[in-house]
Amino acid sequence: MIKLSHISWNLAGLLLPLLVAAITVPALLSSLGQERFGLLALVWGIVGYAGSLDLGLGRALTQYVATLPTEQWRLEVRSVLKTTSALTFFSGLVFGLLLCVAASGNVQQWFNTTTVTASELQTVILLVAFVLPVQAMSATYRGLCEASQRFKGINIMRILLGVVTFAGPGVALWFSEKLILPVLFLVIARVLALLVFRKLALRCLVDAATDAHFDRTLARRLFSFGGWVTVSGILSPIMLQADRFMIGVLLSAAVVSLYVIPYEVVVQSLVLVGAVSATVFPAFSRMISSQPELLPAYFQLWLVRVAVTMLLVAACLAVVLPWLLPLWLGDKSTPQMAQVGQVLCIGVFANAVAAMYYALIQAHGRADITAKFHLIELPVFLLLLWSFVNLIGPVGAALAWSCRMLLDLALLRNFARKHYV
Repeated sequence: MIKLSHISWNLAGLLLPLLVAAITVPALLSSLGQERFGLLALVWGIVGYAGSLDLGLGRALTQYVATLPTEQWRLEVRSVLKTTSALTFFSGLVFGLLLCVAASGNVQQWFNTTTVTASELQTVILLVAFVLPVQAMSATYRGLCEASQRFKGINIMRILLGVVTFAGPGVALWFSEKLILPVLFLVIARVLALLVFRKLALRCLVDAATDAHFDRTLARRLFSFGGWVTVSGILSPIMLQADRFMIGVLLSAAVVSLYVIPYEVVVQSLVLVGAVSATVFPAFSRMISSQPELLPAYFQLWLVRVAVTMLLVAACLAVVLPWLLPLWLGDKSTPQMAQVGQVLCIGVFANAVAAMYYALIQAHGRADITAKFHLIELPVFLLLLWSFVNLIGPVGAALAWSCRMLLDLALLRNFARKHYV
């Protein structure tokens, strides 16, 4: 069953870093300037979603371990962790090497920037490449903790990471105005976090048998679920970051900050949904294997709770943004920022409801369905994004993002109602 304490810890792990961001972002914007801040925002996005490069095995581990009977869990869980962590390390390493190769070229042509040198960009990209395998393995260890309902430790670590992510660049700027040192702070923090997540995962194994080996049969089984999660894991960051990159390419790096600030304000209101989703996914998985007859009513209960809460949150944000952003950013705020945020509120509500259907479908082991929907959505979204950004600038990017979220909700809801609820 879902415990409110689990949701509370997940909420704290997502919400408290946002409070740090609210304090530090205006100062960072003033110190870095719009171009460097826009690039730092891209780094935040890439590092934040690098956990998706674990080939979906972290989520596959959560789903698999949550459904194991007690005795089978005791015998298998160490081998599950060893197998998954080895695979995720190599997957993250491959993506990191690919990014290193990309950085060896003329990276300045990727961005419309006049104040950031090619050498600075190359160094930043190499640092981000180094952190990719670290993030991939961290997702695996967090997956075991979530399957074991150990939410307290991983969320304390998330809070500390959030402080370093948003406050660290401000400290780094005392020593250098370039992006290299702030990004280096992020890399060091993620490496330390990996060590902590690993220790927390090992604490979940105190009742497990000591035998552990790389299990090829288990690897194939995890890949059968995780392979499709990988498709989503690759496509989702593309769709989540494409708006920023499209603005940077078609307009300028400076305009990215005009979009990303209201985007972060509005989209981070999904912390409640993230807290609930991280809790319900292993709970749904466990219920499917033990009490499937109770799941439809239980799902509807949490769906209504999330939908009503996020409708109120999105409506309130749309109303308060025109005066909240000037109050927060001062003369750095523009009316266009508020317009971007208000359009994004539509997509935030759709995404909140869709997240519950997403958790339900994947708890049934149908990661292939959610991945296929993402394959449908990607070309539609990119076409809308290119068209709308060219027509109406950053507000167009917000409109394309919201349209994609509405399409995602329609597809997930239709499938779930036909097969599960």
